[in-house]
Amino acid sequence: MKVGDSKPVGAVRPVRPTQKNGAYQRMSAPQAIPDSASVMGIPEAELTPKVRDAIMTLMSEVESLRRDIQLAQQRIEELEHYADHDPLVPVRNRRAFVRELTRLISFADRYGMPASIVYLDLNDLKTINDSLGHAAGDAVLMHVGDLLIRNVRESDVVGRLGGDEFGVILPNANEEAARRKAEALAQVIQNNPLIWEGKKLQLSVAYGLYAFTPGEDASEAMAKADRNMYQHKKSMKESQ
Repeated sequence: MKVGDSKPVGAVRPVRPTQKNGAYQRMSAPQAIPDSASVMGIPEAELTPKVRDAIMTLMSEVESLRRDIQLAQQRIEELEHYADHDPLVPVRNRRAFVRELTRLISFADRYGMPASIVYLDLNDLKTINDSLGHAAGDAVLMHVGDLLIRNVRESDVVGRLGGDEFGVILPNANEEAARRKAEALAQVIQNNPLIWEGKKLQLSVAYGLYAFTPGEDASEAMAKADRNMYQHKKSMKESQ
């Protein structure tokens, strides 16, 4: 083409070297990005009314299943809580208490850690039930359980072992430490009477304690603490 010819010139495309021989070649034009919307990966053009309805129904069912799973998980947690806790007092029931005691004994044996149990028996609960009714007796039990929970460490375990009997598991506590704790808990209960319908109910507990020894099981430890508690109760009656 001669200089001065007016033949139009096409748009210049960028060039880049090839990896084979370094010669320059033209780059291909960039591909257009699809602009169509999609639902669950299905292009808008393929979303017929029937397909859209089916997808919406499926998504609704998935959401319903998700809610059902969440409710089931909440229900399982509630059942686990009820299975381990006393129905009246906000502490562990006997079954859960024995399980935790068994775990602690094994842990204490393995690592040589001292640990103890305190057994408490509420005095004169039958008299309260007979004179003021079982509602008053229930209030006494809840009051004592609350006092115990608020006066132990987070690592300690409080349980209701029977009608008027409570237990406290004390990790990392030898016999002397357990004795001091038992005396302190008994003092807290004595210093905090329950006011029931305008009447002050003075409360007291007998206690027994026992420090675990290697090779014992939970039932042995509880039985020995229980026997020590009855010895204390007997001495309390004799001193009156």
